Amino acid sequence: MKYDAIIIGGGAAGLMAAITASGLGKKVLLFEKNDRLGKKLLITGKGRCNVTNNCSVDELIKNIPSNPRFLYSAFSQFSSEDTMNFFENTGVPLKTERGNRVFPQSDKSSDIVNSLIKTAKDYGVEILNKKVSSLIIKDNTILGIETSGEKYYSDSVLIATGGYIFAEKAGHKIIPLKPSLVPIVTKEKYPTEMMGLSLKNVNLSVVDKTTGKKIYSEMGEMLFTHFGVSGPIVLSASSRIRTEEAERYIFYIDMKPALSEEKLDLRLQKDFSENINKDYINSLNKLLPAKMIPVFVKLSGIPMDTKVNQITREQRRDIVKLMKNMPFTMKSFRPIDEAIITSGGVDTNEINPKTMESKLVKGLYFAGEVIDVDAYTGGFNLQIAFSTGYVAGINM
Repeated sequence: MKYDAIIIGGGAAGLMAAITASGLGKKVLLFEKNDRLGKKLLITGKGRCNVTNNCSVDELIKNIPSNPRFLYSAFSQFSSEDTMNFFENTGVPLKTERGNRVFPQSDKSSDIVNSLIKTAKDYGVEILNKKVSSLIIKDNTILGIETSGEKYYSDSVLIATGGYIFAEKAGHKIIPLKPSLVPIVTKEKYPTEMMGLSLKNVNLSVVDKTTGKKIYSEMGEMLFTHFGVSGPIVLSASSRIRTEEAERYIFYIDMKPALSEEKLDLRLQKDFSENINKDYINSLNKLLPAKMIPVFVKLSGIPMDTKVNQITREQRRDIVKLMKNMPFTMKSFRPIDEAIITSGGVDTNEINPKTMESKLVKGLYFAGEVIDVDAYTGGFNLQIAFSTGYVAGINM
């Protein structure tokens, strides 16, 4: 059977491409090997779906560490404003939060996924839950795709999934994959002693020891795990680390970002004066979570049974400094299958940035994370998916 467009992958990019092409009156067939469409979308933004970032094209470009210029045309054709209008028009009211992050007002990622699926179905997109086994290519021109036992024909095929194998077989160069948003294994063992402890409203900074430069600083949530650290600000920090040189990066947690060292010192003095005859280890429960106190006391180097009234001014200053700069060192990233976003994929030099069409195979298109582009957290990765999906859909 012949279609105007065949799309492999039912995530954000694939659905946007299908909707765009079918909206232009094209006969579209979409393949998704999972039993449900938009599976990854459901878990983004901790189940709330950070759908885009409410900012200019130039600001979008600034948040793309890999091949930003490649996306200039796609963002100009379909901006974050276009993404917001699309969802508002399909009945999903949105809101903008800190850092211009955009979420559905309901805080439910399912609203975003359902809106994409419903629009695709309303537009007549045919959806098959089947795995595509290969592309049909002759004389550097796409003819269709093959599943186990069946062939489907089209002059336009879009790869909108991590289907690097298809791209490679079509002759494309693949930039090796590496994790981009991924939890971090620490050199120190003390994070494992706090496993399961979640911190809110702390500030995380990362310093590159080779240059002495601070490469990241953000306030938010993080989590201690059996291997080290995870959580939103840790994942964001990981995307700024472009090389996995062990022990090159040192992380600092500011437990009290709202207080200056002077104010924190006054607060500590007040707590100490209320616990003057207690042991040091029993005097910190108003400032730190219970699970952290034994670890913190060990790191401070002050014996836990020291009476509070024996703690010197210098020691108190050291406690304040540690609360503002609790350090740990990166040992490695967690395995790539734990990464939320990967960096790497089809070489952008082999894709036309204005159309998303392959420069090697006529009628073959790419969108979303199959392309060697990735972004920082904040809705930018989904905007890449929607913009490249839209551009591919228009040109198919």
